Amino acid sequence: MCTFAVHFKISINTNTRHYILLSMKGIHVTSEIKPLKKVLLHRPGRELLNLTPDTLGELLFDDIPYLKVAEEEHDAFAQVLRDNGVEVVYLEDLMAQVLNLSTDIRKEFLLQFIGEAGICASKYKEAIYSFLNGFKSSKELVLKTMEGIYLNELTLDPGHAMSSLAAMVRGENRMVVNPMPNLYFTRDPFESIGTGVGINRMYSRTRRRETIYGDFIFKYHPDFKDVEHYYSRECPFRIEGGDVLNLNEHTLAIGISQRTEPDAIEQLAKNIFSNEHARIDTILAIHIPETRAFMHLDTVFTQIDHDKFMVHPGILGPLEVFKVMPGKRDGELSITRKEETLEEILAEALGVEHVTLIKCGGGDLITAEREQWNDGSNTLCIAPGKVIVYERNDVTNAILRDKGLTVLEIPSSELSRGRGGPRCMSMPLWRED
Repeated sequence: MCTFAVHFKISINTNTRHYILLSMKGIHVTSEIKPLKKVLLHRPGRELLNLTPDTLGELLFDDIPYLKVAEEEHDAFAQVLRDNGVEVVYLEDLMAQVLNLSTDIRKEFLLQFIGEAGICASKYKEAIYSFLNGFKSSKELVLKTMEGIYLNELTLDPGHAMSSLAAMVRGENRMVVNPMPNLYFTRDPFESIGTGVGINRMYSRTRRRETIYGDFIFKYHPDFKDVEHYYSRECPFRIEGGDVLNLNEHTLAIGISQRTEPDAIEQLAKNIFSNEHARIDTILAIHIPETRAFMHLDTVFTQIDHDKFMVHPGILGPLEVFKVMPGKRDGELSITRKEETLEEILAEALGVEHVTLIKCGGGDLITAEREQWNDGSNTLCIAPGKVIVYERNDVTNAILRDKGLTVLEIPSSELSRGRGGPRCMSMPLWRED
């Protein structure tokens, strides 16, 4: 059953009543623009230090961020959120709180983590389990699982290094468990949908392990264990959170992209439509070009106000939209291709007279491609008409201001190297109605 609790403290002065939200349990996200009150982040850590030129492609990076500056930029992002009334919680802290619940959960996590890391040899399984279980601090343990593990950090049987062909050929400085450097993009491993959650099967093998933290948090954490599940990481079809937008309490927009398959959208739709607690009854499946530059829907399309969206002009020509609704029989879907313009489709879904699409880079092709590559379209809306953006996209940011939006800029020289912006780096857990 999906449950959540809200606790209020009321203080009264001579003029107004102030309702201060003290704690928000569970998930409550029915919009892309309603006031953001609680958000999940991951502060970039030592996992970025284990990126090398040879592993960039495998680990989905184009360059190696400078960790010290990336941390400073991420801290500035978190501070802008706090300054605007948003409670910031961290993935590593929630997971540490889960491990602190019991030794049985800690053991279950370690065994599952080792299995999902692809460790097959029993000598390595035992050594890694002993090494990780030796961390007294649960948070340090969690951070180490994110960082990755080197062979020379493990205590193996005497003589193993000399007798192991792998160690002799590859050297003892090799990694036996790879890092998870994409974790600071918390938008993707799961998505908040209304008062429920979908835990995803991710596109690349490199990122699939990231969902283990959401798996345990939504299974055991006191604040989240009763949240309704709409998708499982065990499903065979790929989907990522950057492709899922909550347009309102009845409508989702989901990108068919490089990272999300149409089969996954159908499965998610069936799960939602058959759930008595879900209020979603319409899904707009938006097919965008399947390239790395447009990896998710939110890299080219985000809502920024009641009737305004940021859009990369490069997607408008080949765009296809399909409307997915419950079919006449249980378990069936009704799917129709929408022939109207994107503006008309969105206006109908939102119940507004007109929708404005604001083009990244002002529509200039070169500027749009440059600023979209640096996430000019990937805005995080924290209240209607108020967005957080990367400061480097000065042309797009100036256009947003000219359109009457409040633009909060954050530094991004290092964070942007991972190819994700403010929306990618944040998972809303609670938005006000």
